[in-house]
Amino acid sequence: MDYQPVLVQRHARPQSTKQSPESRYWRQFKHPVFIKEYAPITSVQFSPAKPHRYAVTAASRIQIYAPRTQKVTKTISRFRDVARSGNIRPDGKLVVAGDDTGLVQIFDINSRAILRTLDSHKQPVHVTKFSQLSPSQVLTCSDDTTVKLWDVPSQSEVTTFTSHTDYVRSGEVSSSNPHLVLTGSYDASMRLFDSRSGECEMTMGGDSPGASPVEQVLMLPSGTVALSAAGPILRMWDLNAGGRCIRALSNHQKTITSLAFDANVGRLLTGSLDQMVKVYDITTYKVVHTMRYPAAVLCLAISPDTTHIAAGMSDGTLSVRRRQQKALENGMDFGNALKTGTYETFLSGTLPLIGQGRIKAKTKSKPVGDADELRVESRRAHRLREYDRLLKSFKYSAALDSVLRKNVSPVTAFSLIQELIHRDGLRRALSGRDDVLLEPVLRLLVKHVTDPRFGEMVCDVSTLLIDMYVPVLGQSPLIDSLFLRLRKKVLAEIRFQKELKKAKGTLEMVFCSVALAASSLVAPQNA
Repeated sequence: MDYQPVLVQRHARPQSTKQSPESRYWRQFKHPVFIKEYAPITSVQFSPAKPHRYAVTAASRIQIYAPRTQKVTKTISRFRDVARSGNIRPDGKLVVAGDDTGLVQIFDINSRAILRTLDSHKQPVHVTKFSQLSPSQVLTCSDDTTVKLWDVPSQSEVTTFTSHTDYVRSGEVSSSNPHLVLTGSYDASMRLFDSRSGECEMTMGGDSPGASPVEQVLMLPSGTVALSAAGPILRMWDLNAGGRCIRALSNHQKTITSLAFDANVGRLLTGSLDQMVKVYDITTYKVVHTMRYPAAVLCLAISPDTTHIAAGMSDGTLSVRRRQQKALENGMDFGNALKTGTYETFLSGTLPLIGQGRIKAKTKSKPVGDADELRVESRRAHRLREYDRLLKSFKYSAALDSVLRKNVSPVTAFSLIQELIHRDGLRRALSGRDDVLLEPVLRLLVKHVTDPRFGEMVCDVSTLLIDMYVPVLGQSPLIDSLFLRLRKKVLAEIRFQKELKKAKGTLEMVFCSVALAASSLVAPQNA
């Protein structure tokens, strides 16, 4: 009969939830860079044009960062008061921003020269944005309850909307129709304006008492659905159905401060004062990933190439998470090149390199021989581990020593001890040891005496050791100290188990009293 190796016990562990492909994708945004500003960061916006520089607005300045190096390339600080809402034009050449005096300025991003000054607002301007379809127009929203659409070349107002009754802190021009403007106000309403008529075409929310102020609004590129963030609640509005609320989500614990779409508009990112950024699937409105930040998130932006996520926080920290693009995303599809043979043209007949190795064609060799030829099956002998070889030779003490090393898991060590107990060889393995050979045994017992997987076996081995080595106790200070540590741990575990018994009894009494009270309430109703 062949030797049967030691069966290593596998203890049940709590099942860990495997990461979904969605979660794995968003976890690729790692290696965060933290940049400290002097004041809370109120706005972050990526340029739609390459190389996708981003504008960070904090205190009385706007800083333009390079996404590759995370270094400041330009600083615009020509503001009289706190700057707000630095926004880069779609072509990446101009920057518009407002401040707390009500002044709106348009700068050349390279020379930082002031090109236009718009000074019609009387209170702080929190929203300044270029129109995506009409880059010569600028939208501004102010605390004076007005929303204005400006013509940049003539430096004049196209139209002014005055339907709101409180601060207007969010707004944008539709990316599907340059005449539609969506705004959100602290009067708890969201309104859709038409610049051709100058009137409010649709009002959403604001009809319930105690409604929260609208912090952010966002419109899908199709122009059919609008999103609003009021307090911790995210709402979806169907514009085709007259502004009917079709969904309300409450996944944040505190006020949502920022909304952003990814490049494909398939995912929505929301930042909140609860220091969380949540990623929603637009088709199902379910949270597919959550990112935690060290402070309250005030603004959030994702780059057009979906390689950077920038978040500004209330403590003045700018966090930039980066993701490495894969070869296929950069347009380097080596698979198609190999299939069509284009690599021969561009690389002179050599295969493309990926990393440090070459791509080698896999060729399967066909079996050689007659069809009726018999083949003798050969089985590879299973290689025994060291402790199995020693057990096979009945060297019990050496087998025990081999599993007491640091690189051996305790599961393997106690599985071997269990095998020695079954073979009635544990006393033989533990006998005749001096203080050097006894020390690793005692350290194993001291370390795992409170482990519920091995506690019972540790007690059995400890009892056997005490019976065997009581006559020689007191001769080695190290062995004596290890026995004392083992005793203290056992006493502490006993006290802990007693406390658990008391807590269990208390909980059982509480549950019984609740069950009795519930039954007494049900009885009169049945009667």
